[in-house]
Amino acid sequence: MKRVRCPKCDNYIQFDETKYEQGQSLVFICDNCKKQFGIRIGKSKLNAATRREEIIDETSGTENFGNVVAIENVFGYKQVLPLHEGDNVIGRRSKGTEVDIPIETNDPSMDRRHCIINVKRNKQGKIIYTLRDNDSITGTFLMNEILGAKDRIRIEEGAIITLGATTLILRSATEDEENV
Repeated sequence: MKRVRCPKCDNYIQFDETKYEQGQSLVFICDNCKKQFGIRIGKSKLNAATRREEIIDETSGTENFGNVVAIENVFGYKQVLPLHEGDNVIGRRSKGTEVDIPIETNDPSMDRRHCIINVKRNKQGKIIYTLRDNDSITGTFLMNEILGAKDRIRIEEGAIITLGATTLILRSATEDEENV
């Protein structure tokens, strides 16, 4: 089964790609907003970094600065989201809202700009991760402890972060990659 996203409302529509031949055009009507749109079966012309359907290995994406893994739950699929140096604003993916780490979820308890993970190198070149809440409505939890409004908490490999009903796990960069 494949999923396509409505270009108007971001609703997903599933279809069985095995029933169609490569190069065949399909037309969909979104159940949510009634928008009609078409796709062509075959290889995507988008590069791997922009393909949303691509299944990413948990260890990939840790190029230099690690990643966060959004655990699959009733609101969304498992996602591996790479971090970059500096502030990484994490939140629910929504059209018109710019975030560095957009999590595809229908979780209403996650803000569009929920929390921030800062990634930087210390003087020895080791990568340091710092978590803070971004004035979210439901709060940001680290290992089941809520962060205060001005808390800046250093986190490490395996840290469990909860945003609403969504759980994230920090996967830090490996030692080999840190010294690049």
